[in-house]
Amino acid sequence: MDRPVEDFCLIETLRYEPETGFVRLRLHLARLQRSARRLGFSAPQNVLGKLEHAVSGANAPLRVRLTLDREGQTAVTTAPFTPLPPDIVWRVRIAATRLDSADKLLRVKTTRRAVYEVARAEYRPDEADEVLLLNEKGEVCEGTITSVFLDDGQEILRTPPISSGLLAGVLRTELICQRKARVGRIRLDDLKDRTLYVGNSLRGLIRAQLLWN
Repeated sequence: MDRPVEDFCLIETLRYEPETGFVRLRLHLARLQRSARRLGFSAPQNVLGKLEHAVSGANAPLRVRLTLDREGQTAVTTAPFTPLPPDIVWRVRIAATRLDSADKLLRVKTTRRAVYEVARAEYRPDEADEVLLLNEKGEVCEGTITSVFLDDGQEILRTPPISSGLLAGVLRTELICQRKARVGRIRLDDLKDRTLYVGNSLRGLIRAQLLWN
């Protein structure tokens, strides 16, 4: 890394379904291992066993939060999860807060979330379901809790490159591997009169309506 490692933990937020198990488990664990190696964290031990123990006896969907500290210690917490209706449309707005594309820690999911919390706080919950962030070049990066996908009429969704300064989201990775999405820079003007989606592994792909400030 280009900067000293700060005091933070890695996070993976998974969805558990009683009938099918953990959604996108392989991709979540691969990202956790990759991020730990990159940051010099000790390798996590028996992660799968701890996850399985945490959901033992569950008979309803769960939101499962897995954290890993630099010593390799993991913690798992769960909470009830209600899936979104398939026809829901989220209202999204653009934050004044900007991301720094040179900040490589933006590429991993950690408890270092101050910039996202500041952006989210720019709008009340009744004003926006999600808030999108741009980088210093005016490129669209990601939402505070989601990746961004644009339907620009090419049959494959476009999603910003990691180099713009954003997280390698698990849903994003899956859609790229399935050739349902491709990497391409997105400018703010690109969002005009185009179909927009946001999404993450917990909630899936969500149709979005951009409300211009």
